[in-house]
Amino acid sequence: MKSTARRQSYGVKGAPYAFLLPAALLFTLFFALPIGYAVWLSFRKVKVSGLGLGSGARKEVWAGLENYSDALTDSELMQGALRVLGYGCIVVPVMLGLALLFALMLDSEKVRLAPFTRLAIFLPYAIPGVVAALLWGFLYLPDVSPFYFVLDKLGMPQPDLLDGGPLFLALSNIAVWGGTGFNMIVIYTSLQAIPAEVYEAARLDGATPTQIALRIKIPMVAPSLVLTFFFSIIATLQVFNEPTTLKPLTNSVSTTWSPLMKVYRDAFGEGDIYSAAAQAVIIAFATLLLSFGFLRAANRRQKQEAAR
Repeated sequence: MKSTARRQSYGVKGAPYAFLLPAALLFTLFFALPIGYAVWLSFRKVKVSGLGLGSGARKEVWAGLENYSDALTDSELMQGALRVLGYGCIVVPVMLGLALLFALMLDSEKVRLAPFTRLAIFLPYAIPGVVAALLWGFLYLPDVSPFYFVLDKLGMPQPDLLDGGPLFLALSNIAVWGGTGFNMIVIYTSLQAIPAEVYEAARLDGATPTQIALRIKIPMVAPSLVLTFFFSIIATLQVFNEPTTLKPLTNSVSTTWSPLMKVYRDAFGEGDIYSAAAQAVIIAFATLLLSFGFLRAANRRQKQEAAR
């Protein structure tokens, strides 16, 4: 009897681990092991003996921090990081500002056709990033774009959005168009969770809809704003689809326009997977550092406001 009860007790205690085992295996196989392998490659390099011909002429050796030193002093990688920084300064505030505005408008009592409007704003997010970049890329091309045709008929100037400074606006527009809907849904869901009694009390105190939005709604959805800002930072640092898709359409987008594009070129274009692995680790570490730094600052500010 005791042994049976003991086996049953072990079975009950081990049930959660059995349910977690498939997820743990998938995490290990498709997330932890690739990361570990990339880190391992980042400390290796190929040593070439003689002319590099014959068996044993090329062998993998330990490189230490050499790949990291080369990456941190690589001007192309730094220039790509600066371009992504400028890109993010446009995308993040515009996208989150529009998402908050749309969420507040949909949460208004006077809004009409709310389900259709909500779906229309969210729909661009459901379109794959490559498809969206191709769509906008052809809309930017003067020879095939209907916008340029209309501007030509009206006798108005036709700016080249795929060259020079306007290229940042063109790329940012694709990201804003595709990401606003997702962020809007997150903020709108948070607005829907606010008790109606809070609004009733504000109206009894004589608050206008604008005052309710500025003094009640926005402060109460601050956690959702932090979350969407967090996701937007990560997505900005990992920009790859838009510039890569537009590259065949213009000479202004180089193969190293963004850090991830440089990693891809070095790994699959030049065959230097060791340097590419080191750059990927640096980008991942920078993303992790910025993300957790932002979350820590946001949590500290919330604690200070709560203490007041």
